[in-house]
Amino acid sequence: MKIDNEMKLEFLSRSQNESFARSVVAAFVAQLDPTIEELSEVKTAVSEAVTNAIIHGYECGNGNVVIIARIIGDSVEIVVQDQGKGIDDIEAARQPLYTSKPELERSGMGFTVMETFMDQVEVESQPGIGTTIRMYKSFKTE
Repeated sequence: MKIDNEMKLEFLSRSQNESFARSVVAAFVAQLDPTIEELSEVKTAVSEAVTNAIIHGYECGNGNVVIIARIIGDSVEIVVQDQGKGIDDIEAARQPLYTSKPELERSGMGFTVMETFMDQVEVESQPGIGTTIRMYKSFKTE
């Protein structure tokens, strides 16, 4: 696997940084000449992953979120990491409408949205250590 380009972004776990993160990743992915729809899908998936890290990983407390994006041929790998509380049951968390914070009136569709918009989503998590989400998407080349 030859990495053609790579970027790393680290920011505080503040909800106002979610739009910043999605914009940075979109600007990086733009070099693959995605359609507007593809770019929107990537931005939405990044938003969901970052929001999960902020709200669930750090429970809206202080911490850092790291995003690494890699261009590999006509594909992108996006990694979103936190060192927050981790996920106790990954399979349950990936179910539509599951939420560990029903009091926040969230829909519990974060992983479902990521899986809908990306070609592949992998989740690794350890309670007390943190969570890493890897998302992959290929783009058509003309």
